Amino acid sequence: MASERECFDLTGPLHLTSIDWDNAQHRRSVAASLVQGVYVLERDRQEKRLGHQAFAPPWWEFFHFKLLRHLVDDADSSIFGAIYELKPPAAHCNHSLDGSPRYVIAFRGTLTKPGSLSRDVELNLHFLQHGLHRTSRFEIAIQAVRNMVAAVGDSNVWLAGHSLGSAMAMLAGKKVAKTGIFLNSFLFNPPFFSAPVEKIKDKKIKHGIRIASSVITAGLTIAMKATQQRGQSDDPFAALSAWSPCLFVNPADHICSEYIGYFEHRKKMEEIGAGAIERLATQNSVGSLFLKALGRESEPMHLIPSANLTINLTPSRDLKEAHGIHQWWRDDLHLQSKLYNYR
Repeated sequence: MASERECFDLTGPLHLTSIDWDNAQHRRSVAASLVQGVYVLERDRQEKRLGHQAFAPPWWEFFHFKLLRHLVDDADSSIFGAIYELKPPAAHCNHSLDGSPRYVIAFRGTLTKPGSLSRDVELNLHFLQHGLHRTSRFEIAIQAVRNMVAAVGDSNVWLAGHSLGSAMAMLAGKKVAKTGIFLNSFLFNPPFFSAPVEKIKDKKIKHGIRIASSVITAGLTIAMKATQQRGQSDDPFAALSAWSPCLFVNPADHICSEYIGYFEHRKKMEEIGAGAIERLATQNSVGSLFLKALGRESEPMHLIPSANLTINLTPSRDLKEAHGIHQWWRDDLHLQSKLYNYR
């Protein structure tokens, strides 16, 4: 039996009967709904719901999207992503489509169901070990992104993802950004692997811990660079700085809330004249530096130079709600948004 959360008519954004693609709330809501469509696609597969029994189609058809293809994991045959094409009806052609995507590539996060759980957990472990880029699921994802961009152009493609799926989308976005392709990206509850410093209530203690962490990380970075060959880029973030993905985080969600401190601390370090230290620290984590010291290729997947960060300040009942995708299409949210540019 389907969960109420899988049914668009019960939990979807039915209020969005007309989409204004210049409206940030509308863009966010559509992107989140398309990600939810991937979750429900996999649930339909697991429950063998076909045709009129399937619950997934309304999650994209309501917004006039067509499902172009599934992205299927080669290890367990689960559906982890989808490519959608915007197909507005003729009656809507007079409405402005400025700011709309032609295609959206969306990735789901972890599903706690037997048909996909073990593989999703395995992928989460790869993320924690900074090894998501070495997985076959990511290879399938990045190939789909590159093929679509090559076929229709980067301005016509959006990326979207939730939780583990946002980590996939972020990594894909970073990969193509390094080649000068900057995709509009909507990353919901992206995981940030770090000690939960953001949970500390005392601002002075929290700031002190972040300063100490920055000094240690910057010191380790300088030490590592001394052993590297000359000619390597001193600032790999520079190539990514023009890409500003939209990050959507909830402070009550410890999985993603560290992004709040990550960007805010960088600003504070610049204000006290320690921007040079933070520019080194912000590109690395102690874990990734340790793996590099052991001779293992390691890029911290979750660290990015620039972002449009949106924080949901609406109180959440529990972690499940704070980390859930459903919050992001509500029309009564108390949101705070800020653009952080790396320079």
